[in-house]
Amino acid sequence: MSEKWLRSSRSGSVGNCVEVARCADVTLIRDSKQPHGARLRVSPERWRGFLDLVGSDHWHHS
Repeated sequence: MSEKWLRSSRSGSVGNCVEVARCADVTLIRDSKQPHGARLRVSPERWRGFLDLVGSDHWHHS
């Protein structure tokens, strides 16, 4: 499987970030500092749910 790894444009040039590769039936997640290390595999639905949760007001406290 040939993955195209992406990182957020907000991660800057430090290199300490999470990278994501979207495949047909799975989303892969890895640590940019260890590109050949362990990877998390989640369904596209779980990844979308995570992004929705992070983008929601759920984590914002007044």
